[in-house]
Amino acid sequence: MTVSLPDPMKDWIEAQIRTGEYASSSDYVRDLVRRDRERKDRLAALRKLLDEVEASGTSPRTMEEIFAEARATARSRGLLNE
Repeated sequence: MTVSLPDPMKDWIEAQIRTGEYASSSDYVRDLVRRDRERKDRLAALRKLLDEVEASGTSPRTMEEIFAEARATARSRGLLNE
């Protein structure tokens, strides 16, 4: 596979290789593809969750009840500093 890039992009990739994080331009591109696939998988999961939430309908609980439950959950997990 051959990919043509403008000079500023080539310079950027070469700079990333010089940092030692990547062994070659191919290594850098493989990392970009992996990250892009992971990002798209996370977005797909989020979209699925949003569709499920929307399909579940409106909650009978008040906003205060929902926030109180969220605070209690965060507190029990040590995520809330009060």
